[in-house]
Amino acid sequence: MIRAYSISNSPLEGFYMYREMKRQGVRVNPVSSSFAIKSCIKVSSLLGGVQVHARILRDGHQSDSLLLTTLMDFYSCCERCDEACKVFDEMPERDTVAWNVLISSCLRNNRTRDALGLFDIMQSESNRCEPDDVTCLLLLQACAHLNALEFGERIHGYIDEHGYGDADNLCNSLIAMYSRCGCLEKAYEVFKGMRNKNVVSWSAMISGLAMNGHGREAIEAFWEMQKMGVPPDDQTFTGVLSACSHCGLVDEGMMFFDRMSKEFGIKPNVHHYGCMVDLLGRAGLLDQAYQLILSMEVKQDSTMWRTLLGACRIHGHVTLGERVIGHLIELKAQEAGDYALLLNIYSSAGNWEKVLEVRKFMKEKAIQTTPGCSTIVLNGVVHEFIVDDVSHPRKDEIYVMLVEINQQLKIAGYVAEISSELHNLCAEDKGNALSYHSEKLAIAFGVLATPPGTTIRVAKNLRTCVDCHNFAKFLSGVYNRVVIVRDRARFHHFKEGRCSCNDYW
Repeated sequence: MIRAYSISNSPLEGFYMYREMKRQGVRVNPVSSSFAIKSCIKVSSLLGGVQVHARILRDGHQSDSLLLTTLMDFYSCCERCDEACKVFDEMPERDTVAWNVLISSCLRNNRTRDALGLFDIMQSESNRCEPDDVTCLLLLQACAHLNALEFGERIHGYIDEHGYGDADNLCNSLIAMYSRCGCLEKAYEVFKGMRNKNVVSWSAMISGLAMNGHGREAIEAFWEMQKMGVPPDDQTFTGVLSACSHCGLVDEGMMFFDRMSKEFGIKPNVHHYGCMVDLLGRAGLLDQAYQLILSMEVKQDSTMWRTLLGACRIHGHVTLGERVIGHLIELKAQEAGDYALLLNIYSSAGNWEKVLEVRKFMKEKAIQTTPGCSTIVLNGVVHEFIVDDVSHPRKDEIYVMLVEINQQLKIAGYVAEISSELHNLCAEDKGNALSYHSEKLAIAFGVLATPPGTTIRVAKNLRTCVDCHNFAKFLSGVYNRVVIVRDRARFHHFKEGRCSCNDYW
């Protein structure tokens, strides 16, 4: 009965029945405890799961590996990664399933670097546990998140060596990983080598092309998919609409949005509407984007308004930006980043009175913006930078290198884009403030720490600013480097003084 309830729509009843067994003095076995934990997972009941854990210890069942693995999964789902690790450490025997749950727990709780480290630890002399296909799937997700191309290539090698290379789910994950690391050539290599390309494979390839600035190619892939007789799904159209958005293909985007429901019977969801708002907003059709949000058939959410707010920042539309903030306040969904965008809109318009007003409001409400953070992975080590960072062990060399780079770029014609600085400073001070943005520090470290001609790959948690975009363009030409920057929205491939986005982002 407990098992039946744990997989039903009333999982809590299973926990109550487990507790009743205890009251009536009925002996509880590990299987009953396992299903009681699964009931707690379904309803996210931390208190219930802790009670079951206590019962497991009292009954002496802490040597049951399967039960403890379920317990780890419970703590992971409740965002208690440390407790999951503690259960893992206390397990008498750890099989691959237990290691996979631990890796999954790290991913779920934003400890992605720890997840990658477990790949070597589980195979060490003291553990001797062989990763399986599930391990590889999880680690490929981690590599995609961290922009850890070298580690991803290592996992790819392990997949081929251990005979997992024909598994569709792994191939699809490899396509996604290589795309998310900005290595589209290898993503296409995997895609081309697949014997059975399903809708997930095509969608992954289309999305990869879209996020790397190859909008036309993404659309061509969609038509090729149709020729092969593979019907698209909602994810496919998210990729296609995203491709249109990133490349400014307004007419094509409108056509696909119309056809997805009329021809393919796919009702637009919040992601599709989000792509359309982004498409119209980037193209400067702000009123159309605004009306689309008001008239759409799905419930409005904060992401829609936030996307439009970003477009208001790009095009300097102050009035609409203020109106959008009003909608976010109505939804009680405003975030620190929204006020940062509003600050940017006001500063670009030179309205410093409004800038001070917003800053005062943010200070009164203790609203703190997310700091920009950029990472670069070299020889398997993740190097992280924030603005004005002085924590790196090679900080002195990095700052000397950055000064040298700035001098060389200025000779080539680079001028700091001071509109990217939100403070009311003189032009010289604004230029100095922009010099130490996180992606510039990461790129400078890449130039310093790698041989000439090496591709520099940087990931940033926020949208890259106009000045840093120009900086990377000039650097790619002056230093003859390919620089690939993944920001919050897309990839920028800088080569020979040009960017793959054609300055449309």
